[in-house]
Amino acid sequence: MQIKETTNDGLKRAYQVTLPASDIEARIDAEVKKIAPQIKMPGFRPGKVPANLVKKMHGEQLHAQVVNDVIRESVDSLMQEKKLRPAMQPKIELADGYEQGQDAKLDVSLEILPDVTAPDLADLKLERLMVPVSDAQVDEAIQNIADQQKTYKDAPKTKKAADGDQLIIDFVGSVDGVEFEGGKAEGAPLVIGSGQFIPGFEEQLTGVKTGEKKTITVTFPEDYPAENLKGKDAQFAITVQQVKVEAETKADDEFATSLGLESLDKLKELLRGQLEQETNGLTRTQMKRQLLDKLAAGHDFAVPAGMVDAEFDQIWAQLEQEAAKDENPENALKEIEAEKDDYRDIAERRVRLGLLLSEIGQKNGIEVTQQEMAMLTQQAAQQYRAEDRERFLQFVQSEPMAAAQLRAPLYEDKVVDFLFDKAEVTEREVTREELEAAIEADEAAEEAKASKKAPAKKAAAKKPAAKKDDAKKADAKKADAKKDDAKKDDGKKDDAKKAPAKKPAAKAAAADEAAPAKEAQAKEAPAKKPAAKKPAAKKPAAKK
Repeated sequence: MQIKETTNDGLKRAYQVTLPASDIEARIDAEVKKIAPQIKMPGFRPGKVPANLVKKMHGEQLHAQVVNDVIRESVDSLMQEKKLRPAMQPKIELADGYEQGQDAKLDVSLEILPDVTAPDLADLKLERLMVPVSDAQVDEAIQNIADQQKTYKDAPKTKKAADGDQLIIDFVGSVDGVEFEGGKAEGAPLVIGSGQFIPGFEEQLTGVKTGEKKTITVTFPEDYPAENLKGKDAQFAITVQQVKVEAETKADDEFATSLGLESLDKLKELLRGQLEQETNGLTRTQMKRQLLDKLAAGHDFAVPAGMVDAEFDQIWAQLEQEAAKDENPENALKEIEAEKDDYRDIAERRVRLGLLLSEIGQKNGIEVTQQEMAMLTQQAAQQYRAEDRERFLQFVQSEPMAAAQLRAPLYEDKVVDFLFDKAEVTEREVTREELEAAIEADEAAEEAKASKKAPAKKAAAKKPAAKKDDAKKADAKKADAKKDDAKKDDGKKDDAKKAPAKKPAAKAAAADEAAPAKEAQAKEAPAKKPAAKKPAAKKPAAKK
């Protein structure tokens, strides 16, 4: 095998590898001898078929197989001899016009990983912003749950229904005097002003009393899903079984029991833990951002363009998906197009941070154990259908890069935790509002850097989602169950109509620094051996 370097430019390398025809033919002859005893041919005893006939019968297939094997082996030898660490899968091309009996010439091009120097951690200083959870916050969280757990009690028969009151009604809908499918219900709950029913329905029930009968006329929207009702006027004959008013929900032991807990104290304990977990997550986000900013500021080495392209493509695909959900997709797409260069800078920074974290991790013996990897793989497999899970597990086992991508987030978290332990950390107590403001200030600063086109320092950290108190989450299942039960009756607004999507997140979303780069373990997980190029051979109608 002869190797000739044709490109050596930064991280780019290219080689021409010549595989002598004699070596290829020798391998083919060896394969012929190996399979000859198994070949059967009329006129010859088993295992006695001449090698030249075996070669004539199977020569083309054997040649393709041998060339493929020789290419793989030669590329492996090239990597070892030149001590190359490919950043991504090398590109391998067999020279056009190659025929059996000729020397095979390969063009191998790749980008290599840069030499990264792990930073000196002796002077690493970080500030941890601490948010204590007060009794008042816990009480507020409980009250939020209580406010969501709306219950209603019967109102006096003389009570006229108003906004916020609940009606229990029977109704029959008809168009041109003919009842239509799905337009009838008994004992259906409806809160006036909730927007559950088609436009005009609830408004015409304002002022009704218990026992009252009323016929109303409404017009189905032009975009109504039922074709036979689009734009049609419909009459609903309504009987008001009961007018109900909202009852006060007290936060006491009985209330906690209704949520499946032993007592109010247990509810408080649960909510305090959830609030602490949430604020600790924000603290970690802000602290990790400090860490990554310090690392990025102190390192500006070149990174493989292919890795940057791959990272950018992932960011861009996410942004395009978000833009497509916007109320005005064209404008949203124009907005991100105007900042395309900034997003590429974000991708570059993420790759650089990924490689740097990888170097720190390897230098300090940080690794993801086999047990941890097995748990990660099993968790990832759960997102697939049962019949596809085994295929996914086999794929991860057979594809080193797939395994590396799966392992990278956990590996990164372990490296970050190691750096937290090594850093000199000072603590400062702040309010939750101050912590969120600090995160947003960091984000604004990063976006300002991006707008100035500061190379490799533009990745704004992801803006924390406007999360509701986790206390509210404790009630979500129960509240949702009640809502679902209330929406089973006909005549109600179709839940399939979603709220307008938010505009695509700006650089903060694209530069989510919780995962700087998939290739955070690029050096730990060797690139997959390149495959050699083969030789040329109907919903209810009453619902909206």
